[in-house]
Amino acid sequence: MTDISATRDVRSATAIPFHRLLSVEARKLFDTRSGKIMTMILLVLTLASIVARGVVSGPQLHTLIGTAGIGFSTLLPVIGILTVTSEWSHRTALTTFALEPRRSRVLAAKCLPPLITATVASLFAMLVAVPVTAAVASAQDVTAHWEVAPLALLGWTATNVLVVAMGLAVGMLLLNAPAAIVICLATPMLWSVVARLGATGEALTEWLDPGTAATPLMSGDMTGGDAARLAVSMIFWIAIPMTLGVVRVLRKEVN
Repeated sequence: MTDISATRDVRSATAIPFHRLLSVEARKLFDTRSGKIMTMILLVLTLASIVARGVVSGPQLHTLIGTAGIGFSTLLPVIGILTVTSEWSHRTALTTFALEPRRSRVLAAKCLPPLITATVASLFAMLVAVPVTAAVASAQDVTAHWEVAPLALLGWTATNVLVVAMGLAVGMLLLNAPAAIVICLATPMLWSVVARLGATGEALTEWLDPGTAATPLMSGDMTGGDAARLAVSMIFWIAIPMTLGVVRVLRKEVN
């Protein structure tokens, strides 16, 4: 007769620690060819955009930091999408879930590295913008503008994290990288069209367009109404697709 308590002890003893899962998923994010290419493009684009904006617009710290968001809004959601779809496109999900059958732990370990990457990328942009501001001020012999609101920096960083979360949610729902990337990249253009469709289009854009809803957050002057609109947008683009995507992954047959 099998000793149930002994079986439970063996399972608990052989369970993979979450920090190891997190480490493995972080390596998957940066060790793959696509991950390395995305990381290099992100670094180069951040440096180039900040330097170019400094030369053109002058030494304004707040402006230079925000310039990095041009590349972040495009590349960060793609990183999130590739993180949750690569297992299915490369057909390695069977191996991953065989080693760790509790899929919810794997999904949690997959989602954390891209979110942390968004935070680190935001801090990197701030660190780059400071010396560039000083260098441009010295080269152009003008006064540097160092004024920047802490709440605006926090809001800008939070927006970058939300952008990645949106990529994770859409990617997990579709489990198809090309389709998810097209949706994330085409969404801002589609909402710009919807906003021109009269009062109804403007209202829909205010409440459902993540870019429009997050604008007060990035500027650091969010009101109660702004927070409500942002919450509705994030529920629509992150909470709902993420929930449906998690359910789909937990129930999906792996072959």
